[in-house]
Amino acid sequence: MKYGVIGEHLKHSFSKEIHEKIANYKYDICEVEPNKLGELLTKAEFNGINVTIPYKEKVIPYLCSISDKAKRIGAVNTVVNKDGMLYGYNTDYMGMKALILRNGIDLSGKKALIMGNGGTAKTGHCVLADLGAKEIIHVGREFENPDVLYGDVVKLHSDADFILNTTPVGMFPKNEGKIIDIADFPKLMGLIDVVYNPLRTNIVLDAKEKGIPAESGLYMLVSQAVYASEFFTGEKYAPEIQDSVFKDILKQKENIALIGMPSSGKTTVGKYLAKLTGKEFIDTDDEIIKIIGTDIPTYFREHGEGAFRDVEAQVIEEVSKKNGLVISTGGGAILRPENVRCLKQNSRVYFLNRSLDLLMPTASRPLSSDISALKKRFEERYDKYISSADVEIMADGTVEEVGNMIKEEFYK
Repeated sequence: MKYGVIGEHLKHSFSKEIHEKIANYKYDICEVEPNKLGELLTKAEFNGINVTIPYKEKVIPYLCSISDKAKRIGAVNTVVNKDGMLYGYNTDYMGMKALILRNGIDLSGKKALIMGNGGTAKTGHCVLADLGAKEIIHVGREFENPDVLYGDVVKLHSDADFILNTTPVGMFPKNEGKIIDIADFPKLMGLIDVVYNPLRTNIVLDAKEKGIPAESGLYMLVSQAVYASEFFTGEKYAPEIQDSVFKDILKQKENIALIGMPSSGKTTVGKYLAKLTGKEFIDTDDEIIKIIGTDIPTYFREHGEGAFRDVEAQVIEEVSKKNGLVISTGGGAILRPENVRCLKQNSRVYFLNRSLDLLMPTASRPLSSDISALKKRFEERYDKYISSADVEIMADGTVEEVGNMIKEEFYK
């Protein structure tokens, strides 16, 4: 390994794709067991590495020197080998600061909570202090010796203005996790979660639903990677490279999810979009059939709608955790809010709004098997489609016309 990232669990990492877009070098993902860390750093058979959980503090004793910023923070995320001597830096600081400023969050005189007490939390404290936060409180578990325990934070600090999550709660594959309930913080004016997989964690989605500026950590990851790459190569990159690489990675990882009535074209448009974008196509109804072992109308008759919706929710939860897909959902997928929430973590959701007189009832759709039932479903679900979608697409045109509209909007 000449360049790469070390950590304990890295199956979720996007760092390889990011670094190889930034510069012309091979970048490796290297999971390191705790008892092997010292050997890796002592041998120093690399040019430059990034360091992530749980080694940002543990690498420091092996370094001959660390930057003033890393020393102030007490954590290192970038190590460069110069003639066998290891030098440590903290580019997380620049990445986190860029992410907060990108969201227009003004911390001057504000009260901030930091969830977690590790190396990234230390970085966060430094960033928030430099951005003018008046009060910074670390929230954690008892053995971490935090300022306040999780169980007491609402009682003591419900007046917080800003929350920074530096814990892995809500990170792939446990996407359902949620470190706090933001409803307990009525003054909240901004939230940042350093987790970047999924693209939008539950607390970020909660904040966005309330109109609070919030973002997960992908932009921070890209930004710190650009600064780390400059240390690796000795080059200074153009400022616009951060936004360019971020956009490329986001659109590479983000799913396109299609919702809408039966026969609105979700499957045919989805397959066309997959060819246009190079993304993998998944139809959730097909995945359901693999699990139930029969066709959907038969399962409906034998087990009822509730049992079907349970299987559908299970499929959507699992499919939504993946990246780089075009997802066609069943017409009733939006009936359960948890399905929409799962989709929105990694997807941009499009409602294919096809006119009722162009929709076609078929026997393969249990709740829309005739024109009367189809009309009833349309009227029942229309508002849910609208509220669930990020974008409404008028879908009366051809497959190619509708697919091209979605592609243009997605990549704009």
